[in-house]
Amino acid sequence: MSTEVRAPLGRLRELADGVHAFLQPPGGWCLSNAGVIAGPDGLVLIDTAATRTRAEALRAAAEGLGHGPVRTVVNTHSHGDHIFGNCVFAPPAEVVAHELTGPEIRATGTALQGLWPDVDWGELTLTEPTITFARSLTLLVGDRPVELHHVGPAHSTNDVVVWLPDARVLFAGDVALPGCTPFCLMGSVRGSLAALGRLRAFGARTVVGGHGEISGPEVFDQMESYLRWILGLAAEGVAAGLTPLETARLHGPGDFGGLVDPERLVGNLHRAFLEIRRPDLALGTQMDVPAVFDEMVQFNDGRLPTCLA
Repeated sequence: MSTEVRAPLGRLRELADGVHAFLQPPGGWCLSNAGVIAGPDGLVLIDTAATRTRAEALRAAAEGLGHGPVRTVVNTHSHGDHIFGNCVFAPPAEVVAHELTGPEIRATGTALQGLWPDVDWGELTLTEPTITFARSLTLLVGDRPVELHHVGPAHSTNDVVVWLPDARVLFAGDVALPGCTPFCLMGSVRGSLAALGRLRAFGARTVVGGHGEISGPEVFDQMESYLRWILGLAAEGVAAGLTPLETARLHGPGDFGGLVDPERLVGNLHRAFLEIRRPDLALGTQMDVPAVFDEMVQFNDGRLPTCLA
C-alpha cells in the first residue's frame, strides 16, 4: 500500500471570530473539508477527514489554535471520507449526527477503502455517533448557537448542515460542492433540489461545502443548474429507452465538464432514472452502489476515478 500523500494536507482558513474551515484542495474523491468552532473550553469539529494522516493533520491544526481540545465532533453524513477520522477524536469527544448516520456507518463499513486500495488509509476504527437527533439540534459553544439541521435525503439519507447565525456561516456538507460535480447516487436528485431551497433560506454569507473551495450562496444556483440538467437528461433517456450509462455517453458532461469528478454523471443519472421510473419509492431508496461505480469506471475510459487522498 502506498504511503504517499498525493494531495497537500489541509489548511485552516478563518471565516469569522472563532470559526475556521479546514480545506483540502482540489476537493475530489475523499478530499473533504472540515470545520472548527472554538469555544471557551474546547473545540467543536465538523467532520473528520478520510485517512488517519489527514485526521491527525486536522487535529494538529485545530488544537494549534490554542482553544483547547476537540470536545465535540459533528458528522454531516455517514460517508467514510467524512467520518473515518472520528476515531482520532472519540473518545473522549462526543460525536453528534443524524439518527440514520450510525446505521448507515454499520451497513457500509469500510467499503470506500476497497475502491481505492492504494490510498494509505492508516489505522482506523469505525466510530459511530454517541448523540443523535431526528430533525434539528442546537449546540451552545460559549454563547454562540450552533444549529444542526437534517436536510436529507439529498447527497445521502442523513445529511446535516451546520448553521452559525451570528457569523452567517453555513457548513453545508456534501449538499453543496463548490467546483465539484454533485453526487446523489446514495441520496436523491429531487431531495437535493429541495434541500438547496432550505439552504438558501438561511441567508448565508459564507458557505463551506463538503469538498471544494469556500463559496457564497451562488453555489446553490450552480448546484441547482446541474441537478435540473440531470433530471432533463434522465427524462430524455427514459423516454428513448436508454440506460443511464448510454445516456451519459450520448451527452457527456455538457457545460459541466470543468467540475471536478465529472464521471459522477453516471451515478446521478442512475438515481434520476429511478426517481422518474419509480415515483412510488421513498427518496433515498438504496441502490446497487458497486454496480453503478463499475459503470462510472466504464464511462471514465476504464480508469478508476482519481482519488488523491
